[in-house]
Amino acid sequence: MKQRIITAVIAAAAFLPIVFYGDWPFMILVYLMATVGLYEAIKMRHQSFSIIAGILSLLLLWILLIPEKYVEELGYTSPQPFVLMVMLLFLSYMVMTKNRFTFDDVSYYMLVALYIGFGFHYLIETREAGIQYVFFALFITWGTDSGAYFIGRSFGKRKLWPEISPKKTIEGFFGGIFTALVIAAIFAFIADLDVSMIKLLLATVVLSAFGQMGDLVESALKRHYNVKDSGNILPGHGGILDRTDSWLFVFPLLHILQII
Repeated sequence: MKQRIITAVIAAAAFLPIVFYGDWPFMILVYLMATVGLYEAIKMRHQSFSIIAGILSLLLLWILLIPEKYVEELGYTSPQPFVLMVMLLFLSYMVMTKNRFTFDDVSYYMLVALYIGFGFHYLIETREAGIQYVFFALFITWGTDSGAYFIGRSFGKRKLWPEISPKKTIEGFFGGIFTALVIAAIFAFIADLDVSMIKLLLATVVLSAFGQMGDLVESALKRHYNVKDSGNILPGHGGILDRTDSWLFVFPLLHILQII
């Protein structure tokens, strides 16, 4: 526990000032985090690493992370043409290796890049919309995690999804949502989110629930590949994906639900 607290304090001391500053330092930080997350996801699969496939997956990730305003400056309405080109290169590589790099491999390398890329892309877009939205997402995510842990530990009796995450309970799941709602209501009085309270609270329920689903997705992935943590870059916490798995669901949903 002591190591976890020390790591969390150091990480927050490095992360939060850059979030406040925004601009290029923030974008570079997100690119670095996403790149490490992609490496963790590929390494988790326990298969020999393909340099060409890794480069293509990284290229796809970096394309997806480009802020929308820069994509528009290039004369495109979306990064779709570039994503299609990378997909064609992946399939061509499959043929060139005579199926040593299979269609399943293509699917995995592309999907993890899409999954991580879109999640962190919307972190960048959320910061572009305003720092208050970033902290709203972070606070309800952290509140959900804390509420689910403490309420689940105190009152949890019924397992939520034991095949995926044995320690999570149904009581903890709803406790996380309740905690997120309390934090959202308080946050709405402190910060200007330009959204009605009713819409904000309804969205918070969805964000909290899917944030927990993001955590379960990461747990399912680790259980499938029989690994304890996605990485070890954060002592006591695991890897980047272990700490940001909820973000990959929450930040895109902020935009899908039109909170921003």
